[in-house]
Amino acid sequence: MSTFEFHTTKSIVVERGAAANIATRVVDLHCRSVLIVTDPGVLAANLLDSALTSFKERNIPVNVFSDVLADPPESVIIAGIAAAQAVSADCIIGFGGGSSMDVAKLIALLATGGQNLADVYGVNQAKGPRLPLILLPTTAGTGSEVTAIAIVTTGENEKKGVVSPLLLPDIALLDACLTLDLPSAVTAATGIDAMVHAIEAYTSKRLKNPISDALAKDALRLLSANILTACEHGKNIQARENMLLGACLAGMAFANAPVGGVHALAYPVGARFHVPHGLSNSLMLGSVMRFNMGEAEALYAELADIVYPAASGSSFRRATMLIEYLQNLPAQLGIATRLRDVGISEHDINDLAEDAMKQTRLLINNPREIALADAITLYKEAL
Repeated sequence: MSTFEFHTTKSIVVERGAAANIATRVVDLHCRSVLIVTDPGVLAANLLDSALTSFKERNIPVNVFSDVLADPPESVIIAGIAAAQAVSADCIIGFGGGSSMDVAKLIALLATGGQNLADVYGVNQAKGPRLPLILLPTTAGTGSEVTAIAIVTTGENEKKGVVSPLLLPDIALLDACLTLDLPSAVTAATGIDAMVHAIEAYTSKRLKNPISDALAKDALRLLSANILTACEHGKNIQARENMLLGACLAGMAFANAPVGGVHALAYPVGARFHVPHGLSNSLMLGSVMRFNMGEAEALYAELADIVYPAASGSSFRRATMLIEYLQNLPAQLGIATRLRDVGISEHDINDLAEDAMKQTRLLINNPREIALADAITLYKEAL
C-alpha cells in the first residue's frame, strides 16, 4: 500500500434539530460573541429562527451577516470580515449552502487580521490563526463542512481557491431538518453535485487512497438510493438525512482525493453564466466521463455496481451503462440537461475552454489529460 495522509473535520455531529442546540456548541468552544454567515434565502425561509432562539436563551450576543451571494465575489468576503471585526466576533457560524460555508471559512480565517484575502489564494498560503468555526449545511451537495477549501469569484469570469487545513471547521453539524423545504430542483442539482464529488474522488489521478475510496463508494450508495425520493417526497426525513450524510462523506473523500475534469470545466460555466455549481457539474458530467473511459473504465464499472445495479456484462458495458444512467438522471429529476438550456451557445465555447485551462489545480487530477482542443470538444458535446 502506498503512503498516504487523510484529514477531515475534527467533530461531525449528525443530529436532527441540531440547529436549535447550537448555542451549547458555542459555549463549549468558550466563545462570547457570534457572527452567523448566511444568505438572504436562508433568512427568508426562517431557517435561522431556532438557532437565534438558542442564543437568546443563553444570553449570548449574536449578529447575522446575510449578504452572501452564490459564487461569492471578493467584495462579499471583505464585507463579512468587516462585519465580524465590528462586533468583535470570537466565533463564526456558516449556515447555508456551500457559498455561505465558504465565506464563513474565510471570515474566520481573515477576521483575526493576520492576512488579507489576496495573500491566501492557492495551496497552503493561509497562516492563521483563525476564529472558532462551526458549519451547518442547509443543502446536501458541496460537502464544504468537511473540506479544506473555499472558492471565490475574482473579477468577472474567474474563480480562485483558498486551500488550507485551517479552513476545516471545529464542528460540522448535519441537521436534516434544515433541508426539508428545499425545492426539488435544488435538491436534484446539489445531490448530483455530491455524486460528482464521489465519482471524481474515486477516479482521481492524485492522492486517491483506501479511505477516500471507501467514503466515495458509501457516499454514492447513499446518494443514488435516496436522490429520487428526496426530490419527489421532500418531507421524507430519512431520505433527507441520507442525502446530507452522503454529501458529507463525498466531501470527506474529495477533500483528500481531489476532483478533476468535471469541476475544471464546470467552474467557467458558473463564473460566466451564473449557473449554480451543482448544475454546472451535472451538465458536464457525462461528456467528461466518456472522455475518461480509456483511463477510468475499470473504476467506473466498480461504481456502476453501486449506483446502477442493473448494469451487467463486461467492464466496458457496465461503465457505459453508468454514464448513460447518470446522463439521464437530470431529466428524471426535472433539471436542465444541456448547456444550451442555461443560455450557453456555440459562440461561448472557446472562452469557456480557455477559462477551463486555467484550472490547473483541478486538471492535474483528471484520469486523462485535457488539452484546450479537448475542452472545446467536451463543451460542444454538452451543448
